[in-house]
Amino acid sequence: MSRRTTVPLADVSAHGPMHDPGERSMAEPTSADAIAERPPIDGAESRLQSREDVFRSQGIALAPNRHASRKYALLAGAVALLAAATLAAYQYRAPLAAWLGLGPTTNAIVVSGNIEAHESLLSFKTVQSRIVALPFDEGQWVKEGTVIARVDDADYREQLAMSEAALEVRRRELAATEQSLIAATKTVASDEADLEQKRSDAQRDDTLAKQGFVSTTVREQAATVVRQATAALERDQALQRAAERNIDLARATVQSAMEAVKLAQIVLGYTTLTSPFDGVVLVRQAELGEAVAPGTPVVTLADLDHVWLRAYINEPDIGKVRHGQEAVVTTDTYPGKKYSGRISFIAETAEFTPKSVETHAERVTLVYRIRIDIDNPTHELVPGMPADAQLQALAPAP
Repeated sequence: MSRRTTVPLADVSAHGPMHDPGERSMAEPTSADAIAERPPIDGAESRLQSREDVFRSQGIALAPNRHASRKYALLAGAVALLAAATLAAYQYRAPLAAWLGLGPTTNAIVVSGNIEAHESLLSFKTVQSRIVALPFDEGQWVKEGTVIARVDDADYREQLAMSEAALEVRRRELAATEQSLIAATKTVASDEADLEQKRSDAQRDDTLAKQGFVSTTVREQAATVVRQATAALERDQALQRAAERNIDLARATVQSAMEAVKLAQIVLGYTTLTSPFDGVVLVRQAELGEAVAPGTPVVTLADLDHVWLRAYINEPDIGKVRHGQEAVVTTDTYPGKKYSGRISFIAETAEFTPKSVETHAERVTLVYRIRIDIDNPTHELVPGMPADAQLQALAPAP
């Protein structure tokens, strides 16, 4: 009857290398007689061969290493535990993030969008000329009232000079008319005195005629003289009234000439383009020396003091937000920094998600456009910057 003898692998590995991978790890069992009949191994060979080779040559099987098996079992258990923890963290990521303060709470709505600013297209009004000054480039900051561009104003200065000359002519005409009125007034005063004298003479002649001291002819001549003086007075009074009307007309022409001068001054002012507010030059559409027509954009100016976030909110969440509601805005550009904002606009009608969203599933979702005004005193937020806004979900209106 054959027997099988085993020796722990740890004892073998402590004294020599492992067995050759090409050989079987377990030797076939042999009988004691067969082992006894094998030739003995001399001392020199025992020193050259490892202990493992000796046992394998004798047909003795090697037992597996128990310590290595236990190590593999512990490693497999650790991997399984890690996988279970990862799955649990993913399933409960929202409550966990809220508990750790790493994300929005469950009653918060997060929307994303881009920062936009109030932009103004600055252009010349009324004037058409060649740009002679354009000192600012794109990205530069300008203060309110700063000269951004200027066109050649020679033609408009000449127009102003002509208007001023016309005003001077009208003023002189007014002065001449005023002198005419003065003369007409004095003529009327003279006529009134002369008429008074003629009436006195006619009354005296009438009295003398009744007493028989003068003839009827003299009395009739005196009456005729009175009528002539009366007609002269009425004529000069009409001339006086005409002079007064000429005064009014002259004053109106002077006023018109003054308004023409003001208009010429205003048009001359249109040759200089100034900044209506503090802002940054986003785009410079014109170049130095270019001839521009009225209304042609020269620069685009952005008001960074009043920026806002354009975002879209899903249809189921539209009832959970209100106009004027506070919001907290964050950006990837400034991690950890929060900006105060408030909802200033909520669209009345739903629309499909803008086409900039690539996936079809999101493009066909109905959303509402909202605008969140943001305080930007340091001008860190600029147009085009991606941003997120967190809104507190309110209870739907009853």
